[in-house]
Amino acid sequence: MAQEARIFYQEDCNLSLLEGKTIAIIGYGSQGHAHALNLKDSGCNVIVGLYEGSKSKAKAEAQGLKVYPTAQAAKMADIIMILINDEKQAKMYKEDIEPNLKAGDMLMFAHGFNIHYNLINPPKDVDVTMIAPKAPGHTVRSEYQAGKGTPCLVAVHQDATGKALDLALAYGAGLGGARAGLLETTFRTETETDLFGEQAVLCGGVCALMQTGFETLCEAGYDPRNAYFECIHEMKLIVDLIYQSGFAGMRYSISNTAEYGDYVTGPKLITPETKKTMKKILSDIQDGTFAKEFLLDMSDAGGQVHFQMMRKLHAEHPSEKVGAEIRKLYSWNNENDKLINN
Repeated sequence: MAQEARIFYQEDCNLSLLEGKTIAIIGYGSQGHAHALNLKDSGCNVIVGLYEGSKSKAKAEAQGLKVYPTAQAAKMADIIMILINDEKQAKMYKEDIEPNLKAGDMLMFAHGFNIHYNLINPPKDVDVTMIAPKAPGHTVRSEYQAGKGTPCLVAVHQDATGKALDLALAYGAGLGGARAGLLETTFRTETETDLFGEQAVLCGGVCALMQTGFETLCEAGYDPRNAYFECIHEMKLIVDLIYQSGFAGMRYSISNTAEYGDYVTGPKLITPETKKTMKKILSDIQDGTFAKEFLLDMSDAGGQVHFQMMRKLHAEHPSEKVGAEIRKLYSWNNENDKLINN
């Protein structure tokens, strides 16, 4: 059995370790804006690094942040947090960050992909750490503003200064994560479990399950709007109950009919064969097969042909059209636009 990991809280973190240090947040998307603003509000000296012509520059400056070209931000900083897309990190690091690293700097990530798969190989005289919030950026920001925090993972890949963990914990406190807890892990564990969770359960598994259920009801002659409500819309209601009080709490809140159906039907869908497939998915993540396939498709040579084709295909699924109509019935129908634009 694996050794139980440590969890760090506010009292385990020393935010004052960040005093006198400049933190460069590279990227200003979902996570980037949350990290930059939370750390700024915690009293840290934060700058933002963006590529020339980035549309995010005006937004970051309007929110009171100083913005520099990525290379300049890296040169000015003592702590560099990379928060751009996984497939873009290695090239950007090689061109803009590596030439500007100083001995004793700390290079940070919110996902271990590029370090774990050896796409980025930092010099031995810098710390390499991770703070990975377990929520989208808008939640990281809103929880902080509410005086709460988002749980994060913390990991040290390379401890050149002897203070890497303490500095990472200080960053986690500035982000607000220590209010909820910082769970110690490794770059390997975070990368492999994160990719597996996304593919087998959270995104790949759940989306395929909901859309297949929708198709099954429609093919049996039921109104697509009924099918959407039952197989897609209500998913949030169930997941919210699980989020709040676990599987037992969810089952307490639903009807006996639903609970009975849960017990007898779940094993018919998720069979030993399904678990065997999950193990193969995990194996492909562990041995780098998935990473190689993903990076090839996202490369200049691959041109994202497969990725864009899949995106277009899934956007055209009948449930998307029905869902767009259903969501117009609700007052929160523009909620996603708000999240994207904030």
